[in-house]
Amino acid sequence: MDLRIFTEPQQGASYDTLLTVAKAAEDLGFDAFYRSDHYLRMGSGDGLPGPTDAWITLAGLARETKRIRLGTLMTAGTFRLPGVLAIQVAQVDQMSGGRVELGLGAGWFEEEHRAYGIPFPKEKFGRLEEQLAIVTGLWATETGRTFSYDGTYYQLTDSPALPKPAQAKVPVLVGGHGAVRTPRLAAQYADEFNIPFASLEDSERQFGRVRAAAEKVGRKADDLVYSNALVACVGKDDAEVARRAAAIGRDVEELKANGLAGSPAEVVDKIGQYAAIGASRIYLQMLDLDDLEHLELISSQVQSQLN
Repeated sequence: MDLRIFTEPQQGASYDTLLTVAKAAEDLGFDAFYRSDHYLRMGSGDGLPGPTDAWITLAGLARETKRIRLGTLMTAGTFRLPGVLAIQVAQVDQMSGGRVELGLGAGWFEEEHRAYGIPFPKEKFGRLEEQLAIVTGLWATETGRTFSYDGTYYQLTDSPALPKPAQAKVPVLVGGHGAVRTPRLAAQYADEFNIPFASLEDSERQFGRVRAAAEKVGRKADDLVYSNALVACVGKDDAEVARRAAAIGRDVEELKANGLAGSPAEVVDKIGQYAAIGASRIYLQMLDLDDLEHLELISSQVQSQLN
């Protein structure tokens, strides 16, 4: 089971804070550092010092880390044109020496679009499908050849399809709860399917849909990685769990029901239950980025048992 660190910087985090967390995650043996792609805080609070851009952040981290993989859950398709996104991700992959992964979603948070003047189209899923086709198509085009695409939403003519990523194949993540279109897109374009904040029952059901969709298009179901994103709140004792839950404004029992919360032993057991339904990777949503002792505890008493 791979454990990855997943952050929500729009809630209030500077680049320096993210760098500190990413370096700690690398030093503590976690598999990857991921971040959301949002420009507006959700819920109460001031969100200070303000948002950071996902791919600018990852570009900086690419030069200041050595081993850990870097990616997004999920880059919002509404924020970037697909041709530009392909260039950005390829460049950051080069800057990292081939450690980048792209989670790409449709975009959903209308309020942040209004706040920063970003168009919020009615038809987002069709755009996402074309974006996946374009980004992966540009990367797959042989050097010296051109790429063209004539879609409903995007048209590219004789693109040189440059630059290329450092990796022969940048892993692409597709995720979500949709019962029909999401599994189909994952089967067609993804190397990994991620379901965020889902119960064991819902995860197992959605993994089954994706596996069936993969086989329908001629892929082996096990060609994809299946993963979950879950909030983490681990403590050495009940008091520490309660303190960490209070720091992120959540209830302990709710966290135990819907996330990975409790003692290290409780969390190891819960992760084992997700492994039993097919998950091989967990993204730990860390909401208090100043609590590096939380990372250390998970590394020493959770990750060590999983390994």
